[in-house]
Amino acid sequence: MTKHRRWFTVGIVLAVVGALVAGWAILYGNFSVRGYVDDKFQRSASNDIGDDAVAYASNNAPTAVAAQITKAWEPADEVVDASGVYLRYADDAVVILPAAVGSLILIEDIDSARRRYSGHTGGYWGWGSGNTIRGGGPGSGK
Repeated sequence: MTKHRRWFTVGIVLAVVGALVAGWAILYGNFSVRGYVDDKFQRSASNDIGDDAVAYASNNAPTAVAAQITKAWEPADEVVDASGVYLRYADDAVVILPAAVGSLILIEDIDSARRRYSGHTGGYWGWGSGNTIRGGGPGSGK
């Protein structure tokens, strides 16, 4: 076997292994906090807020639900007050409110959530994605 052919064979094997891993991740992985919540909690469509927020339910208290979600997906910001738990991610917000039994979990676009929940999060949630890498040109926080 020539040297080039051996490297070609190694490349093919690595490509097949990579394709298998990628296929498994696509079928069984959660690539966002939305996917995680959809996978782990019961859908509660009757509690959706129009087209803005998708609702889920849990039998656990809001702080326990928040702990489970933040263990899997670290938020950029988190606010906890008497009304519930508010988690900010780059593109989404997860709002966990107490329900008669357990919690109501709402997933909403971050811009819509900022408007809806600013009374609870206004002084705490920043406007960025939580990314701490500085950049943006001369004089921008360097």
